[in-house]
Amino acid sequence: MSLSISVVVLLLIVAVIFLRNGAMKLSHALVCVLLGFLLAGTDAAPTIHDGINSTATLVSNLNP
Repeated sequence: MSLSISVVVLLLIVAVIFLRNGAMKLSHALVCVLLGFLLAGTDAAPTIHDGINSTATLVSNLNP
């Protein structure tokens, strides 16, 4: 659960930076949010969740 909250916070920070720099308009951000909610209700949601978890595991196992 903490991983998904961290990803949400990271994506929120990136979105705010894009909005402030003018690289993304508010309407674009709203479309992205709606797309996320719609994807969460589809059959693709578990696949996306597993992909994010696998990527996080891979990154956490890397040694500098």
